[in-house]
Amino acid sequence: MSQSENSVCEKKVFNRLFDLNSESLRNYLYYQCGDLQQAEDLVQEAFIKLWNNCKKVLFEKARGFLFAVAKNAFYNEVEHQKVVLKYAKQPQKTAETETPEFKLEEKEFMDRLQNAIAELPEGQREVFLLNRMDQMTYKEIAEFLGVSQKAVEKRMHKALVKLRKTIKNI
Repeated sequence: MSQSENSVCEKKVFNRLFDLNSESLRNYLYYQCGDLQQAEDLVQEAFIKLWNNCKKVLFEKARGFLFAVAKNAFYNEVEHQKVVLKYAKQPQKTAETETPEFKLEEKEFMDRLQNAIAELPEGQREVFLLNRMDQMTYKEIAEFLGVSQKAVEKRMHKALVKLRKTIKNI
């Protein structure tokens, strides 16, 4: 049976779509919002919409459908996410399991890295994380975002330059 004959409404096919796409979709949303729980909730919403529209969505278009639905749901929550991100940047208290020096160095580095990534303009941050964390090619990112591959290359170059400068100067 070829993929074009797969019905998204079949439980086995739907489960395979979930296995193939849920992690990268969650990661993409997490990169956007900075809140793992919200990212997971948005993934669930996207898969529920896919299930509710399974007769209308071809197997080959399911990934694009999921990402489009999730992206739109995220944009509907952007204002709420600004508050969540502000809270997430506050230092969190943890149990003492490692040496204080190690914890301090790790926290300082992670703070620098997260702040540097968070300070990137949205387009640069999105391209950087999709490429570096989800291993998407520039071509895949361009298709996903609906921009030219040249635009993706330019955003990545600017992101890398800014990250190097920001982390080096801290």
